[in-house]
Amino acid sequence: MAPFVEALLDAVDLCPGHQVLDVASGTGFVARAAAARVGPTGHVAAADFNEAMLKVAAAKAPRMYPDIEFEVAPADHLPHPDDTFDAVLCQQGVQFFPDLGAALVEASRVLRVGGRYAATAWASWDRSPYFVAHHRAITEYGGPEAEAHFAMAFSCPAERLTAALTAAGFHDVVSHDVTFGITLPRLAAFARGHLSAVPWGQAIEDAGGPEALTQAAEAVAATLTDQANPDGTATLPFTSTLVTAIH
Repeated sequence: MAPFVEALLDAVDLCPGHQVLDVASGTGFVARAAAARVGPTGHVAAADFNEAMLKVAAAKAPRMYPDIEFEVAPADHLPHPDDTFDAVLCQQGVQFFPDLGAALVEASRVLRVGGRYAATAWASWDRSPYFVAHHRAITEYGGPEAEAHFAMAFSCPAERLTAALTAAGFHDVVSHDVTFGITLPRLAAFARGHLSAVPWGQAIEDAGGPEALTQAAEAVAATLTDQANPDGTATLPFTSTLVTAIH
């Protein structure tokens, strides 16, 4: 995710002293990167409804920026006053919001006039070979639940997000695709570990047990064999949609 996080931060032109909110922060990758840019004179707040993830984020917070503020909160009910932030960021979270419109209205509420919003979401899965391999594995080893989880991860295309931002009152809404080549560790081991951490992989394991998860991971690695390096690693293109808007 690292290059996509940097692209997200570049899109809002963060400067020292800025006030930033990271929505759906998860384990805090974006929050930490934003803190490094706004410096000790700035402030970063991180919100997520998953308390366990925020505990991990807090434990990883850089000590040189002690004012990262971690709060358990859903995207559509943020615990912040109106007109608080210069930028609101969301990395790979918008597709999972139960009410995207309400979440974007809430983002608008906490942004100052002229503040910037930026979000990334995966482009269609067939744009990224690694996810093509996952789709094939799900077709063979998954079931309806795994398929539903996989579909949700790709459920916020540019047109949906730009329309929702416009409806929420944002202007200068712009979207473009960003593609980076990501070098993955040895696929045979990485695929299983990654599958075990994503919802569709967990659904495969719940339905078929550890053996089904292992078989699915082997199928992912086999699909990508032709693109693997001699040492078993692979450098693959991943494509996300990056959308920016101004309040």
